[in-house]
Amino acid sequence: MRTVLVTGPGGAGRTTVAAATALAAARRGHRTLLLTADPVPGFPRTTTPTPVTDNLRYARVDSGAHFRAELLALQDQASGVLDLLGGKRLDAEEITELPGGAQLALLHTLRRAAAGELTEDGQDLLVVELPPLTDALALLALPEQLRRYLRRLLPPERQAARALRPMLAQLAGVPMPAQWLYETAARRDAELAAVQTLIEDRATTVRLVAEPGPAAEDALRTARTGLALHGLRVDTLVANRVLPGHCGDPWLATLAAQQRKCLSRWHEEWPPATALCEVPHIGRDPRGADDLVLLDTAADGDTSGPPGDRDHAPAGGGLAGTGLDPGRTPGRADAPWWIEHPPAPDDAPRDGRITTGTRPDEPEGTLVWNLPLPGAVKEDVHLVRRGDELFLTVGPFRRIMPLESGLRRCTVVGAALTEGVLRVRFAPDPALWPRTH
Repeated sequence: MRTVLVTGPGGAGRTTVAAATALAAARRGHRTLLLTADPVPGFPRTTTPTPVTDNLRYARVDSGAHFRAELLALQDQASGVLDLLGGKRLDAEEITELPGGAQLALLHTLRRAAAGELTEDGQDLLVVELPPLTDALALLALPEQLRRYLRRLLPPERQAARALRPMLAQLAGVPMPAQWLYETAARRDAELAAVQTLIEDRATTVRLVAEPGPAAEDALRTARTGLALHGLRVDTLVANRVLPGHCGDPWLATLAAQQRKCLSRWHEEWPPATALCEVPHIGRDPRGADDLVLLDTAADGDTSGPPGDRDHAPAGGGLAGTGLDPGRTPGRADAPWWIEHPPAPDDAPRDGRITTGTRPDEPEGTLVWNLPLPGAVKEDVHLVRRGDELFLTVGPFRRIMPLESGLRRCTVVGAALTEGVLRVRFAPDPALWPRTH
């Protein structure tokens, strides 16, 4: 199954482009499931997968219902504690969704979609509308972060001592964690692991939606750094609401010229692996399947990109061009970083393997950990090593990354950000490396 996660700056048309992408793929014969947080005009107002057209099913994520169900289940599990404290349980009718509930509901729905629980016959393509760009990046990083918290706060190995828990409670004089707490943590960890596997799968890509202009340029420039930090792969940059090149109205002509300049810069800045798809402004807000078809320029045999430029056009053209790339086989994607002995040859692999080389000014055996961070600024990069992990902050983004086994026996001797790549130098610690003579 291919998964396309659609996000972009607020107001860029994420819901519309997600729906148009799903419809375009369905028209090409792919069984498609579309999930959105906001209703799609003209689509059934349903929270369960419902047929829209041939090969297309749609459902809206009901975060309020998910929040109520989870809180009621938690009350049942903690009934003993609530009774001890004299607490009164909440009824479903008085529960109001709290901030953060929408993100957790979306993760839950992603897990169910990955497990094939939403449709009986499965789907070839899953298209999901994510929150606005910054919130989407935080959401996609959440499973990895929450799993780390669970492992730290409730270590799985502690469950082995459950037979000794009554005795330890008497010795310590305080109640030990109940078994249901460990069981809940294990279940949540498994659910988060399923979502993390979906996000990290090489068949999962991010589709960025932006209306060409200065504000979108700044937002996407910052987002590129966050996407690279978390190893997220962008299949398409969708330029939405593109005005026609020849406008009779002077005001519209000025906006169109501004858009063309922005599109030209996007062609230069984004790598060839990222398709640039232009979606025309149809003169009104799209409503229903007929309007969404108009957004898929390839439906009429057109192609994306400026005249004469086919390097950035999606394979097959249009919004569905990269929706189902036959070259993307399922499986965990390679890590975004790689390790090398300086200096690495020009054809150094970028898949985590170690390459050899020499440099006079480096200690013998020095290893360099490399991570591409396009658009990052030196002043915004902060790096700390704690134990077997690297804590990396780049502007508004942060990630805690485990070190590979070889680097755990090394000490950090320096770091530099050059040509959009963060290079952290590690020297072997003699006290931790086995002696060779």
